[in-house]
Amino acid sequence: MNLTEWARAQGVHPQTARRWFREGTLPVPARRVGPRTILVNVEVNAARQATGGVGLYARVSSHDQKADLERQTARLVRWAAQAGHRVVRCEAEIASGMNGSRVKARRLLADPQVTAIVVEHKDRLGRMNTELVEAALAASGRRLVVLDGGEVEDDLLRDMVEVLTSFCARLYGRRSAKNRAQRALEAARRG
Repeated sequence: MNLTEWARAQGVHPQTARRWFREGTLPVPARRVGPRTILVNVEVNAARQATGGVGLYARVSSHDQKADLERQTARLVRWAAQAGHRVVRCEAEIASGMNGSRVKARRLLADPQVTAIVVEHKDRLGRMNTELVEAALAASGRRLVVLDGGEVEDDLLRDMVEVLTSFCARLYGRRSAKNRAQRALEAARRG
């Protein structure tokens, strides 16, 4: 399979795949066979089922974080390729985690081919009530995979941060809600 076909099947832009090849970070073996042709060695295995696969979701809150969005997407694609998962959808968007009507997140959740949704951190999917999304996915035989689950271990502290984030979002606007919630927590700890 050539590199462009592989990139499109993985939900990666072909230029990104070519850059990974040049840098030596392409997650699958590949070799150059001509001046413009790069072949990827992809073995068809049991993980590549025709019935579905994983959906990757990356999100950042503002446009000045666009470079982080690309790095986040690249890490998710690399993880899926190394784990041998078939990527059926890859969505990346710039939107607030408090916004419940994110177009690309909804598209990913509605796709019946997606058997597992993969996010880097749980808060990338949403700032609050991600447990409800997990329960809804589980009810339909799907699951949520969080690659880095070590954000906040204490459930009570995490719940408090979510409540403060929600209240601050209503008071001060969605964009700076998380920072204001963190400052409020620090002030409460000091005082």
